[in-house]
Amino acid sequence: MDDVRIQKFEKRRAELAKMSDEQLKARFWELCDKMVEPMLDYGQRFTSMSIERSVLLRMGIDSVTSQGVVSKINEAGLLGKGAGHVVLKVSKKNNVDIREAAKLINNDITVLKSL
Repeated sequence: MDDVRIQKFEKRRAELAKMSDEQLKARFWELCDKMVEPMLDYGQRFTSMSIERSVLLRMGIDSVTSQGVVSKINEAGLLGKGAGHVVLKVSKKNNVDIREAAKLINNDITVLKSL
């Protein structure tokens, strides 16, 4: 069994040895994307409002605000994108900090319309 593993390793090693640094970098990022894709899919399909509130708390948004923000994001159908991601997008779009972006979402759900 060890001989088979060694042969497979040597074959892969020979293939990689033929590649340039740029090709190796491209291959690395391709494999990273492939590896992360199932995790992103899982996160989008199986998130919950409590998980998203927890994310916002870790981003420095207070508990009361985070509850309202997650509710608004859920109403807008964007919970699968991740509450933190949505708050960050609103923050960048409106050129405000994260806490201010959370307040904007909490006070006016229309800021989520263009996301």
